[in-house]
Amino acid sequence: MKNILLVLLFLSLLSPSFVIAANPSELEQQIEQVRREREVLIEEQKKLQAELEATNKESQTLGSAVKSLNTTKKKLAKDISITQSKITSTNLTIKSLENTMSEKEKQIIVHREAIALTITTLSDYDSRPLLLDLLTSAQISDVWKDRNQLEGLNLRLEEEINALRETRLALSQEKEEKIKVKEEQTSLKGQLSGQKSVVEENQKAKERLLTQTKNKETEYQKMLAENRARQKQFEEELDKLESELKITLDPSLIPAPRHGVLAWPLAKIFITDPFGQRSTRFHKGVDFRATQGTPVMAMLGGVVEKTDNTDNERGCYSFGRWILIRHPNGLASIYAHLSASIVKNGQSVKTGEVIGYSGGTPGVFGSGYSTGPHLHVGVYASQGVAVQQFVTSKNCKNTFVPIADLKAYLDPLAYLPSL
Repeated sequence: MKNILLVLLFLSLLSPSFVIAANPSELEQQIEQVRREREVLIEEQKKLQAELEATNKESQTLGSAVKSLNTTKKKLAKDISITQSKITSTNLTIKSLENTMSEKEKQIIVHREAIALTITTLSDYDSRPLLLDLLTSAQISDVWKDRNQLEGLNLRLEEEINALRETRLALSQEKEEKIKVKEEQTSLKGQLSGQKSVVEENQKAKERLLTQTKNKETEYQKMLAENRARQKQFEEELDKLESELKITLDPSLIPAPRHGVLAWPLAKIFITDPFGQRSTRFHKGVDFRATQGTPVMAMLGGVVEKTDNTDNERGCYSFGRWILIRHPNGLASIYAHLSASIVKNGQSVKTGEVIGYSGGTPGVFGSGYSTGPHLHVGVYASQGVAVQQFVTSKNCKNTFVPIADLKAYLDPLAYLPSL
């Protein structure tokens, strides 16, 4: 009887009703403080973004280009501070989750010990015959009292087992959340790396731009004209090569055009050049207005087949820095003129995941033949596109680029959300 009373007392101390809700922890206070500081940074970032967009709408002059690069530098500094703030919050969240998980693991140990002690006591009691209890007890009422306490012990055992199951479930959920938060942290660190590389290129671009133009407007306009000429030459070479391809496409493997199959590649959408025929050329993708360093997101989950930079070959002003993703639904997408790429060949990406940062500013490494900040996006029937060395090109013969049958080019706006 004494053992049963001790067990009951022990179990009563483990009751969930004895758990007292704690005040907000120091970690939670730190997370809130970081969040408030980030809100201030975001407001400053918005002001710089508006200033940058206004600058980019000005006429294409050397002065506006330098002004754009200077404002971009300030905005990128805010971008980096915001990302670092997010990383700090994520680290604090991970620490908070680890503390919670540690408490849950301790609770599991306590519940297990309680269950083990209860089972041992029940086993010892059940092994004693009722007749023996009657003979050894001073009064028969003591035996029935002991038996009633035994029933209470059984009930508490069931409660402890249920509590253990609930604690295990809570621990499992905490672990899943921690995994998600760690994935977010990894993504944020990749974004931070990309943002820092954009800053480096931006700083070099200003120096390069002023050196190439000798700080003269006439030289800047000459550079823009050369970019347009190189664009025309590259597109003519590519058109000639692709027109000679004889790839038979299976229509059943091409998704029917439907808005929403793909997600927008940018948080803010403004189309500057849609897909289709122009007076002198056929535009094979869609151009979006995007200031230097704007996060670019995958339009659909898939695998990165190739990321490269045609600016690596001197004189080849093509896509600049680009990424090609193959999607499981029969489509492939390209993102070009990037200031940075944060994905690798063979990497799996999710819809909406940041894969790089927009570019297009003349003089910035990775801009290709672009004459102004923007993002170029193209969509292919994946069966009709392949990354090949552009050996027939005059200036890009050592460069690898996506080459597709003309029939494989699809209108991105037919698959993106409705405007």
